Amino acid sequence: MAAPKKKTWLNSGPLQPIQAFLVYLALRVWGTIINCFPVRANLVTARIFGRIWWWLMPRHRERAMENLRAALGDVYTEAELWQIARSSFEHFTQVYLVELLMTTRLVNHNAWSRHVELDDLGPGLQVLLEENALMVTPHFGNFELLGMTLTKLGVPLAAVMRPLDNVRMNRFLVESRAVNGLTLMDKKGAMTQTPELLDRGLPVCFIADQDAGRKGYFVDFFGRSASTYKSIALLAIQRDLPVIAGYAARVRTGFHYRIGIERIIRPDEWADRDNPALWITQEFSRAMERSIRRWPEQYLWVHRRWKTQPPPRKATRARTAAAKPAP
Repeated sequence: MAAPKKKTWLNSGPLQPIQAFLVYLALRVWGTIINCFPVRANLVTARIFGRIWWWLMPRHRERAMENLRAALGDVYTEAELWQIARSSFEHFTQVYLVELLMTTRLVNHNAWSRHVELDDLGPGLQVLLEENALMVTPHFGNFELLGMTLTKLGVPLAAVMRPLDNVRMNRFLVESRAVNGLTLMDKKGAMTQTPELLDRGLPVCFIADQDAGRKGYFVDFFGRSASTYKSIALLAIQRDLPVIAGYAARVRTGFHYRIGIERIIRPDEWADRDNPALWITQEFSRAMERSIRRWPEQYLWVHRRWKTQPPPRKATRARTAAAKPAP
């Protein structure tokens, strides 16, 4: 039986709604303040907060370094890994503190091209407009910007998200994106809503580097097994849909991104595979890895991507048992 949650001022019932409202109010005030200044100045401020996060949270810092050493330790020196990790903290502080709140104003029909450049999107756009598709991207760059830009190019999208615990903040986020043609879905009900959206011609986008626990497909991601949700590949097979792996990467200082397609996985590629769902999952994982390797400082290395590991095989356990000395 689980132990009861320890009561603190953060979760002690009556104060919780008040706290949630104050956090929401602080967010709206912060959004009002930063919209009075140029985005470049706000991003400089956010980078400072990112540096503070780096120094004040040693547990997060060490997790990012552990992930980087395992993923890229054979490519970069320890000093370079340190710089990549710190830059990742700064990058995502800019994304969450500034870009999340300013994107809807900056990426509009008239001004989006000042901030976003397109990298050979033609084939991907053709698929999205003519055939429909599923789209995947990792916790990399500005993953929301990918969907926002595509809506400005005439491709309405639905994206699966983990809802925020703060109901007011979650409603604000969903409603502000809906105005710009981006439908956000709670991931808990995504598999129920997704077929209906696909029937309406809306491509559906997933953040595809989430840990799926023991029930996921274990695929290679930076040389280590990573549990990945099966639903994306199974849905692609069921609906005979291409899977597009895309990215939005910051290409220079400030709010300047490149939107690109890393890989289009077409149904005829998996038709004769022994395990097509596993193959699709591995293919889009490889595609996401390629994007990250080009700009490693823009991946969320503090993310617990490799939290779940596959159980040891029976043969391995048997060899281990046989190798133990007799008592």
